[in-house]
Amino acid sequence: MRALGSVFAAHGLDGHLLVVDDASPDGTGEIADRLAAELAWVSVLHRGRKEGLGPAYLAGFARALADGADLVMEMDADFSHDPADVPHLVAAAGRADLAIGSRYVPGGGVRNWGPVRRAISRGGCLYAQAILGLRVRDTTGGFKCYRRAVLETIPLGRVHSKGYAFQIETTYRALRAGFTVEEVPITFTDREIGSSKMSRGIVLEAVAKVPALRLAALAGRL
Repeated sequence: MRALGSVFAAHGLDGHLLVVDDASPDGTGEIADRLAAELAWVSVLHRGRKEGLGPAYLAGFARALADGADLVMEMDADFSHDPADVPHLVAAAGRADLAIGSRYVPGGGVRNWGPVRRAISRGGCLYAQAILGLRVRDTTGGFKCYRRAVLETIPLGRVHSKGYAFQIETTYRALRAGFTVEEVPITFTDREIGSSKMSRGIVLEAVAKVPALRLAALAGRL
């Protein structure tokens, strides 16, 4: 968090950090509370139970919008997403409505992943591209910067994805609503401590959600 604060200062960004804690058993919430007591630009949103990535992001979006944010950025807090890339996404959000930190455009990449994880991630993105007709290459990445208008326009109340399908769904809904997207090359570095949230259920949710989104769009129900 302090690293992100130094990025804000170095680039003249007026940023506020919101930590969403879903009753983490590892003490994340307590650490965040201590930092929030020290740093005026940090706040914490505690949720009673773990409901998945999607609901946590939606709660964070609602809080950020209520607090008057013009740009809303989502990112991992374990340094998988490099804080030094924040200014690049902010700059891209000055040109497009949604900026995505992309592993799969020229200049992007991943570190510390084995071949199976690489295949699942890349395959999932290609699957979403093919079925939804997207030009966005990194549809499952979670390093994104939204203009306020995007989150106010897309029907967040209809977004029910809990895992990485959430990233596919929000990007697809933004594009369907006529917003523009720019991908910014980043290098994703897998965490060295802790475990990945990837699970069979998350993969299956994405497999089912992608064609469901396409059918909903064709039926005018998206």
